[in-house]
Amino acid sequence: MALSSMTGFARSHGVCGSYAWAWEIKSVNGKGLDLRLRLPPGWDAIDPAIRSRAAETLVRGSVQAGLTVERSGAAPVVRVNAAVLDAVLATARQLARQIESSPPTIDGLLALKGVMEVSDTEENEEERRSAEAAVTKGFAEAIGALAAMRRHEGAALGQVLMARLSEIAVLAARADQSPGRQPEAIRARLADQIATLLAQSERFDPDRLHQEAILIASKADVREELDRLAAHVAQARSLIEQGGAIGRRLDFLAQELNREANTLCSKANDLDLTNIGLELKATVEQFREQVQNVE
Repeated sequence: MALSSMTGFARSHGVCGSYAWAWEIKSVNGKGLDLRLRLPPGWDAIDPAIRSRAAETLVRGSVQAGLTVERSGAAPVVRVNAAVLDAVLATARQLARQIESSPPTIDGLLALKGVMEVSDTEENEEERRSAEAAVTKGFAEAIGALAAMRRHEGAALGQVLMARLSEIAVLAARADQSPGRQPEAIRARLADQIATLLAQSERFDPDRLHQEAILIASKADVREELDRLAAHVAQARSLIEQGGAIGRRLDFLAQELNREANTLCSKANDLDLTNIGLELKATVEQFREQVQNVE
């Protein structure tokens, strides 16, 4: 299964009878699937089918879908509101008895608000149902195109993530080979520190000093951190090759990688190892940022 990004854009449009419609869908990062629909008034009946289709196609992302519908080719219906017209004429006759004025003209009467009403031809129920079916099918096409675009971006994103994982593996190998973490180097540093302390005072217990030296040496060992880094890198690579909706699991692994990098830095007692740990933290952060785009 291919890896998918959470960002994408798609459009679809069509005509059904007197209805011309167009969908526009865009998606960005999100913790879950959040679909926000903008439907024209009177088109709420398609809402459940649209949401169901989106849930079947996408797993994560903040998705905005907007529908525009125009009805053309239907002759307008002109009606005269007889009640309003009668009231206007009665008022005009009453005023004519009180003041001198010209009789009202037809165009003047029709221009009065409420006298003339213009509306579209009443919708045919069968034509409306056909239009709703066409619009729903158009959404399926648009959401499919969006998913295809997200997979295309996901393929490029997978390459970036693999590159970051390779950098992490290289840095971990450098840390493993760092002269500062070799047993001889650790023993030499401890010997120098002990010699310095003994030169300043002879009141140290040699047995206790030996125990403390062993404890310090064990704390300075980053073997476990390096092993866990290698395991996390291997698991992340396996997930990316597997594909699908793996964003949450990759995010968890990114947190674990960051934890191991932090521990390595805190244990490092050598400048070279510390610098490697800092590079490792920066690379892990780059990996984590890219993971936020994975579905």
